[in-house]
Amino acid sequence: MKLSDLKTGEKAVVVRVSGHGSFRKRITEMGFVKGNEVKVILNAPLKDPIEYELIGYKISLRREEAEKIEVLTDKEAKRSAELKMKTIRVALVGNPNCGKTSLFNVASGSHEHVGNYSGVTVDAKEGYFEKNGYKFVIVDLPGTYSLSAFSAEELYVRKNLIENVPDVVINVVDSSNLQRNLYLTTQIIDMNLRMVVALNMYDELQARGDKLDVQQLGYLLGLPVVPTVSRSGEGIDELFDTVIELYEHNTERLSRHIHINHGAELEHSIESLQALLKKNENLRFKYSTRYLAIKYLENDSDIEAIVEALPNRDEIIAHRYEEQKRIQSLLSVSLEEAIVEAKYAFVQGALKETWQRGNKQKRKENITEKIDSIVTNKWAAFPIFIFLLFIVFQVTFSLGEYPMQWIEWLVDKLGEMVALVMPDSWFKELIINGIIGGVGSVLVFLPNILLLYFFISLLEDSGYMARAAFIMDKLMHKMGLHGKSFIPMVMGFGCNVPAIMACRTIESRKSRLITIFILPFMSCAGRLPVYIMITSVFFAKYGGLILLGLYLLGIIVAIISARILSRFLKNDDLPFVMELPPYRIPTAKSIFRHTWEKAKEYLQKMGGIILIFSIILWFLGYFPNHDAYSTVAEQQEHSFIGYIGKAVEPAMAPMGFDWKMDVGILAGVGAKELIVSTMAVLDAKPASAASAVAFLVFILLYLPCIATFVAVKREAGGWKWAICSAVYTFVIAWILSFLSYHIALMFV
Repeated sequence: MKLSDLKTGEKAVVVRVSGHGSFRKRITEMGFVKGNEVKVILNAPLKDPIEYELIGYKISLRREEAEKIEVLTDKEAKRSAELKMKTIRVALVGNPNCGKTSLFNVASGSHEHVGNYSGVTVDAKEGYFEKNGYKFVIVDLPGTYSLSAFSAEELYVRKNLIENVPDVVINVVDSSNLQRNLYLTTQIIDMNLRMVVALNMYDELQARGDKLDVQQLGYLLGLPVVPTVSRSGEGIDELFDTVIELYEHNTERLSRHIHINHGAELEHSIESLQALLKKNENLRFKYSTRYLAIKYLENDSDIEAIVEALPNRDEIIAHRYEEQKRIQSLLSVSLEEAIVEAKYAFVQGALKETWQRGNKQKRKENITEKIDSIVTNKWAAFPIFIFLLFIVFQVTFSLGEYPMQWIEWLVDKLGEMVALVMPDSWFKELIINGIIGGVGSVLVFLPNILLLYFFISLLEDSGYMARAAFIMDKLMHKMGLHGKSFIPMVMGFGCNVPAIMACRTIESRKSRLITIFILPFMSCAGRLPVYIMITSVFFAKYGGLILLGLYLLGIIVAIISARILSRFLKNDDLPFVMELPPYRIPTAKSIFRHTWEKAKEYLQKMGGIILIFSIILWFLGYFPNHDAYSTVAEQQEHSFIGYIGKAVEPAMAPMGFDWKMDVGILAGVGAKELIVSTMAVLDAKPASAASAVAFLVFILLYLPCIATFVAVKREAGGWKWAICSAVYTFVIAWILSFLSYHIALMFV
């Protein structure tokens, strides 16, 4: 509850004060600190300002000031306030690939996916843990290189820091690239937020033989700096001990408020513009006016919109214009460039005093360069990429077959055991054929799913996926896409939904929309059980090649579709800017944790949508008039599910599909794994190798599952895109499936 919400005569206990800089300091100095009781004395005739009584004296606040003070008013206010003030909200901010999400996972126990390339975190994720009597709410914000208005991530992070002010910011910095990472640190300093710097991957800095005076670096930045190694958990306890100390205002030894010195001329521009902004007192409750001045001088479009609404906007606009002209004439660069250069100069100066390069760094750089000389080679890059995919699919198919057979044997034995102990009835058939048969038919493919995710995690964490985007950029560009589009496309091999969300990292609106539109063509893990089920029956000797061919076909169809769609969208081409991180040996903990998380999701799906649908499907296939027919096949054909399948059959017959396969296709709209359970319950399979080929192609390409459909709608910005995507994928699937069937008939 906000202090401004209290009525005359009501009392409350202060929980926390938000706001920025001098406003927050002034308010707390007046006694608005955690645990103090405040009472509303009276409201002014126009309801503003409001008079309060606090620690024995009376004080008036404007309503907009009172809105920044959080209070509790129930009977146990003091006790509740104690609990509330023991909660520390921490925001994790850092560059992509700095180990921020790894630190989040270690600290909170959450298991977010970690990859060695930018764009993994595409939304803010919250984790919770307790330490030293405090409850931490830790928010993992998307990775960003700066707090400008260039990309969706930058705006999202900035908005989160301004509108949901954290108690403490942990700025996660990659110790192996201090100069680039500390640029973001300087921008957060401009925002005047309480901050701790986590020097992450500190073991890599030490392994290179670098020397860093951590204490002096912290003094120059005006911030506490704590070395950490998130992969092993080293330094994490000390990091959050520092957060607690900073939160408790024991700041003398930890921090001192500094301003990044941009040089005399730029500081004149910043301070003079800041003075004009300060004339609008309402700004200081939400923003650091120094931060606003700097971003406005940088031509930040988001801040320009704020200035447009100010009463003295004309004066501010004219002043910026004059300062831009003055800086251009003095420094021969734009004001925006001058600010960026000044920040990097500050970082370079701080590092010159505190950091010494070690003699082992060159060796690691040489290793990365040697690997890159092979995997990004003009002639070798694409063969290596295709070969790696082939190895992944071949091992997934062949190695996964053994545990798959073991699980299948267990499922069969479970069905036989139930058949022996239960009396004959429709319920017995439901248990054996509906639940055990339906869910078990999907469960047997769990080993294959685990193997696929294991290899994808291996490629991501090693840093190879960033190289895949690098080598694909030119091809992507020719198809009207951005090189970064390839990252979500590869992520789509796991699941289309997070892949679509990952498109937020693509700055170009055109590339982002096209990528979202074509991602359903990326063969998700849910389709894998269908491929293996059909391939093991008809093409067992060529399993790896069949899987590779299907995945490549999805990529080819996606790229061609992108080329077509790019002709209808306005071009807003942006340069390809993506970090190529050094190669790292993936940790077993990270790989297996990610694989286990996917296994859990798969098992939860077994006990959720697949179980429910299997039961529904069995009822639809059992009724009506089950006893009126002598054979199961005849009974199913005249059941409710048979009527549905027969209604669809004419549209799908040109590909050699029967009504049972059609029902499987319809079920796949809910989740692609349902195709397997449906075909198991109905005892369905393609009539020939040609129809098997057509069926595989259709399953690869036709409209996405419901979850993907909703994700397209949400991320693309409307139902139009989602409906168009569904219709387009179905049409493409029908055409290519039809062609595949008739071509296969000529050879099989």
